[in-house]
Amino acid sequence: MFVSVFLLLVALCAQGGHGEEREEANRRGHVSVVIVGGTGDLAKKYLWQGFFQLYVSQVSSGNTFSFYGGGLSPADKATPVLFEILKEMSCSKDVSEERCALLKEQYLRLAQYRQLKTLEDYQDLDKHIDTQLQQEGMTEAGRLFYLSVPAFAYADVADKINNSCRPTGESWLRVVLEKPFGHDFRSAQVLASQLGNSLKDEEMYRIDHYLGKQVVAKILPFRMENKKFLDPIWNKHHIERVEIVVKETLDVKGRITFYDQYGVIRDLLQNHLTEVMTLLTMRVPMNLSNSDEFLQNKLQLFSSLLPVGKNQAVVGQYQAYKTEVQQELNKTKDHVSLTPTYATVLIHSHEARYEGVPIILTSGKMLDERMGFARILFKNDIFCLQNHDSIHCKPKQIVFHFGHGSLQYPAILVSKNLFKPVSMDSGWKEVTEHTDVQVLGLPISDYYVHTPTEQKEAYSELISQIFAGRKNSFIRTESLLASWEFWTPLVNSLASSFPRIYPGGADNGHLLDIIVKGKEICYNSEVVIISNDQTGGTSASGFQVMQGKFRSSDMVSAWAEELVERLAADMQEAAEAAVREGGVFHLALSGGSSPIALFHRLALHHYSFPWRDTHVWMVDERCVPLAEMESNFHNLHDNLLQHVRIPYYNIHPMPVQLNQRLCVEEDGGALLYEKEVSMLVNDSSFHFVLLGVGYDGHTASLFPGSQVDDHGESLVALTESPSKPHQRMSLTFTAINRARTVALLVMGKGKHEMITQLSRVKDTPVKWPVTKVKPADGRLVWYIDYDALLG
Repeated sequence: MFVSVFLLLVALCAQGGHGEEREEANRRGHVSVVIVGGTGDLAKKYLWQGFFQLYVSQVSSGNTFSFYGGGLSPADKATPVLFEILKEMSCSKDVSEERCALLKEQYLRLAQYRQLKTLEDYQDLDKHIDTQLQQEGMTEAGRLFYLSVPAFAYADVADKINNSCRPTGESWLRVVLEKPFGHDFRSAQVLASQLGNSLKDEEMYRIDHYLGKQVVAKILPFRMENKKFLDPIWNKHHIERVEIVVKETLDVKGRITFYDQYGVIRDLLQNHLTEVMTLLTMRVPMNLSNSDEFLQNKLQLFSSLLPVGKNQAVVGQYQAYKTEVQQELNKTKDHVSLTPTYATVLIHSHEARYEGVPIILTSGKMLDERMGFARILFKNDIFCLQNHDSIHCKPKQIVFHFGHGSLQYPAILVSKNLFKPVSMDSGWKEVTEHTDVQVLGLPISDYYVHTPTEQKEAYSELISQIFAGRKNSFIRTESLLASWEFWTPLVNSLASSFPRIYPGGADNGHLLDIIVKGKEICYNSEVVIISNDQTGGTSASGFQVMQGKFRSSDMVSAWAEELVERLAADMQEAAEAAVREGGVFHLALSGGSSPIALFHRLALHHYSFPWRDTHVWMVDERCVPLAEMESNFHNLHDNLLQHVRIPYYNIHPMPVQLNQRLCVEEDGGALLYEKEVSMLVNDSSFHFVLLGVGYDGHTASLFPGSQVDDHGESLVALTESPSKPHQRMSLTFTAINRARTVALLVMGKGKHEMITQLSRVKDTPVKWPVTKVKPADGRLVWYIDYDALLG
């Protein structure tokens, strides 16, 4: 039996993050709070503390409470876990120790764990609540369910609540949902439809904890309070750009199962950063408490946004992510994940007020510091001839600083060369004594600084708003679908893009800096290659491109960027010579990750490459459909072919899929490709063949242990790989060794041991297939970077 605490004072007045607003009418009476997933990580870190803060604030309101932690585990196992969580509750500074101890004791007595697994479990909970109400003669105010469970369980739990655990009469029902709310437009539609079968839209509270951050919640009130200053300058004539940035130093180890399906754009940009963007750029509602006007203004903003595609985004992935994926998802060493852990996206609006103003959204893991902010950077038309330290010469900006970083605390900062903001409400104070700190290029003393009088946790703030029935800090269905409709085309277009690899932390240096070029963005630096085992950024060394000999053949060596630059130049030189001589250039390219930087280099910097007269062939291919990300041709197409002007009939993918099946010998795919080579390539002699070398010494798809001479005079063969996918199609050594030039590209510290071994061994093709590469009438050149050469 629960002990109900009847309390004395009249109801608290509403105090929302958006100033005064009308609360949804709340009947006084008993409130049942159910946290489904009540012993999980989120509940342990934030939810139980948030509801404790609610209980403390409502202890004199005339309401009574019961708290339930629900989950799949039996009660005898989960009850001790729940009470260990509840013992850790804490009070704010304005609550005395004695009173805090009493409130904690009451909270513990009002809480219990219940297994919530089957429909019968929810029916039993409903009976329990009804029995308690009858026995203690209480009127029910409402029921609040917080679904701290995976999104795939939402519809089922909502259905159980609707069918067996709804309050009766005029009592309210509120169901809180944690993100993710779908992974694209279609899935969000389906989820919204499923939930709509069980819950009314006004009963659903989709929570985005960024909207509970005090600074974020203050954006619209700040814009309204400072209307007379901001209205003249909040437009394209005065705003240089808008930046919304969330940087994190942590990796995603332990969360890979979730994260690898979502990535940084779905995890941060589509929800948190988009919500901040809407608050900064939507029209300020005439009445901040009018949720319908608020929603319409948000939808109007979404309708004004220009579509975003690959040219409006850059993505990256921290270096250790690949290993973490392989370990946590039990993948093989050659598995490559394209999930971005860093992204910057450029957004523009066609609304007259913001036309041409860049809006930049950025977030990433394993960056140099933990901080989040939104900045409005204004144009400064003052030119200072002498006193460059004058306040008038410095950047003009408003910074909504979410917390952490050098400043440590949440604050709104306004450059002193802009205007002095009006005094804020009693929940905020001006900071007049400053430490020696810089915020986005300016000393803190160059700003007017306002911060919350008391820092409050975002979940606690949002839980109080859920209890009050306020909707503006939560995601409505129409707004959710409008957001996904905007983001889904970009997410789909990036699905096969290779993110730039970055080492993490301070070592990132300038690797992730971007440059805005009109309506497009790109990385400011050229393609940079970081080997899997490299712990720092690219080395700054006195070494330049070096030429020498390796295994009696020519060798070119340099740091990765210079090496790729040299290889691209040599390839173009060979192409131009071949076209001058015979009007055509036949180029055979390998798969794998090593050539990606070369592909980028060719696409971005070799505009005079004779693509119109070039035929592109494949050295090898995995036996997967060409549209799949594992396909070597898919990699080549996405990183090179789609970016250059090459006639489609000059592109020759390997026919690994014939008769709706993959690499079946009797289908004759290898023979078909060989005939195509023989027909188009003079004497079947490619002008330039690019190969890589695996850790085990394989090249193309010719692996150790195979009898490399078994292919005889065949130019193309089906082969077997020790790693998945096992079936491959490959040029044979007969075809490779007929080439005029064969380039072997080897990069990364991880290849150092293999290069050392190759420098010592004799020609042993069965153990080291690459030693069979010996062009009969052509030239072999090893391109080895310093990491692989020197270790």
